[in-house]
Amino acid sequence: MYEFAVTPAITQIRRRGVTITEVEPGGLGAELELEPGDRVVRVNGRVVRDYLDFRFHTGGETELTLDVLRRDGEEWELEIERGEGEDLGLQFENIAPRQCANECLFCFCKGNPPDARPALFFRDEDVRLSFLYGNYTTLTSITEDEMTRVVEQRLTPQYVSVHATDLKVRAYLLGVDEGRADINDKMRRMMDAGIEIHAQVVLCPGINDGEVLRQTIEDLAAEYPRVRSVAIVPLGLTRYNTDERLTPVTPEWCRRIIREVGSMQKELHARLGTNFAFLGDELYLRAGRDVPGRRHYGDYPQIEDGVGMVRSFREEFARLLRRVEKARPVGASRLRGTVLTGTLFAPVLEELTARLNELAGTRLRVVAVENRYFGSEIVVAGLMTGECVEAVREKLEGDFVVIPRTAHKSDEPVMLDGTRLDELERRLGLPVRALDLEGFRRMVCGD
Repeated sequence: MYEFAVTPAITQIRRRGVTITEVEPGGLGAELELEPGDRVVRVNGRVVRDYLDFRFHTGGETELTLDVLRRDGEEWELEIERGEGEDLGLQFENIAPRQCANECLFCFCKGNPPDARPALFFRDEDVRLSFLYGNYTTLTSITEDEMTRVVEQRLTPQYVSVHATDLKVRAYLLGVDEGRADINDKMRRMMDAGIEIHAQVVLCPGINDGEVLRQTIEDLAAEYPRVRSVAIVPLGLTRYNTDERLTPVTPEWCRRIIREVGSMQKELHARLGTNFAFLGDELYLRAGRDVPGRRHYGDYPQIEDGVGMVRSFREEFARLLRRVEKARPVGASRLRGTVLTGTLFAPVLEELTARLNELAGTRLRVVAVENRYFGSEIVVAGLMTGECVEAVREKLEGDFVVIPRTAHKSDEPVMLDGTRLDELERRLGLPVRALDLEGFRRMVCGD
C-alpha cells in the first residue's frame, strides 16, 4: 500500500486502484465497455495507486493487461492490444493530497480567519503535486515508498521548500526536530538520480535573512545545475497570525534584501551564467523599486511563486497595446468599467490601463482593494474576497467590474470568504467579470 507522507492523521479511506471519471466516446476505453466509476487496480500485474501510476505503467506499452474492479463489484481482466501511442480515452479522479505534519512558523494556514472554509486549513505535502503543479514540499516526511517512486517514475522537477540550509534555523522555522529537518541525503539522492530541484526560501525578517540567507544561497548554488534555481519570497502575515516570533515585512527591509541578494546575483551570474537566486516581485514592489527586466529572469523558472510575474504581465500587456494601436478594435471605446486589484499591484496596473485608455478609447478605472479579510499586510490580488470588493463599492464606475480570475476557485465561482460571484453581482448591482490577462485581452479586442 502507498504510504501517507505524514505520520499524523490519515484523514481519508484509501480504496484499491484509481477511479475512472470519464470515458471518451468512440475511444479504446469505450470499446472495452469501461464506465465512469470503474476502478483500474493493476496494469500488467503492477499495482495502480493513482493516475500517475496508470500513466507510468501504460506508457509505451502496446500490450496491456488491466485488472478492473467494476462499480457493481464485478472483477474484470482485460487483455488489450493498441497501436503505438494510441490513447485509451480515460480520465481519472484527482489525486488526494498528502497532508503536511510540520508546524511552520509562517504557514499561511495559521493566518486564516477561524470561520474560514475547512479547505483553507488543508496543508499539502505531496511530491506528486510538486511534480504536477509546482507545489512546494519540505521533504521532511517523505517515505521510502515515495522516494522510490520519484526516482523510478522520474517525477522531475521537484519543488522543495528549503528556507535555510542552516539546520538549526530550518528546524526552528518548520517546527520539527533537527533530525527530521535534515534533508541533505534526500535531496542528494534525488539529484543523483537526475531529478531537477527548484528551491524556495520563505524569508522571515531576523530569522533566515542576513548571513543565514547568504549561506543558503551559496550552499544551493554549489549544486547547480542539479538545483536549478531558488525563489526568495517574503512571509505573508495576516491579522490572525500573531506569533510574536515573526516580524512584519517593511520597505526598508525589502531594500536591504534587494541590495544583498543583488550583489550575490552578479557573482552567481559570472560563475554560473544565471542569476540563480530570484527575488519575489513583492519585495521589489514593497521597496518601491521597479522589477528587473526580462533578461534577469531567464526562462522564468519560478514564475508560479510570484517571481517575474509582474515583468511577464508587463510584456504581455505591451503586446496587447501594440495590437490595439495597430488594429484599433471596434467596440473597445464602449468599454466603461472598473478593474480591481491588490494595493501592491495597483500602481503598475493604473499605468498600463491609462495607456490602454489613451490608445483604445476605453474608459477603465483601476481601484486598489485593501484586504479586509486577512488584513492590510496581505497585498496579493488573488486573495481578494467578496467582503473586500464590497468595501470599495462607492468607488466603482461604469457598466461592469473586473476582478482577478485567481480570486475565486478554479472549479467554482466562489471567493475565499465563500462569496459567490452571482451573489456579489446582486450586492454591487453590476456584472462581475473574473478575468486573467488573456480574458481581458479578449474583452478589449472583441475576440
